Amino acid sequence: METAVTAAAERRRAVRLTLLSEHGVRVIKIRPGDGATIIDVSAAGALIETHRRLLPGSLVELHMETDHQKTRVRGTVVHCAVVRVGPACMAYRGAIEFERHLPWFAPDHGYGLPGPNHRQVPSPRADVTQSVI
Repeated sequence: METAVTAAAERRRAVRLTLLSEHGVRVIKIRPGDGATIIDVSAAGALIETHRRLLPGSLVELHMETDHQKTRVRGTVVHCAVVRVGPACMAYRGAIEFERHLPWFAPDHGYGLPGPNHRQVPSPRADVTQSVI
């Protein structure tokens, strides 16, 4: 039985952070503005709780804020389940796999954001805007 638990832990691609002091995400909203609560988050995805039903396989856009940063990240709903039923509402818990890694956690995985001295290589494609003399 111990090997099953070990295998389940090893399938995760990134460390999951559960405490606000660890991840710092104070606000999370699902576009167009539905509120959510983070259960855990990593560079690759998040487990959230919301009153909005999330359909597995659908694309969502999350707006996340810390005290000093804001970002939007798109992702795919991997799974969703009802976790609470009340007289006036239901709560859903859904797992979102991000299309790209969250920039806040990128340094933890060996690839950081370009620094201020980083020069972008010009694109080999031609400029579609014509010069007007």
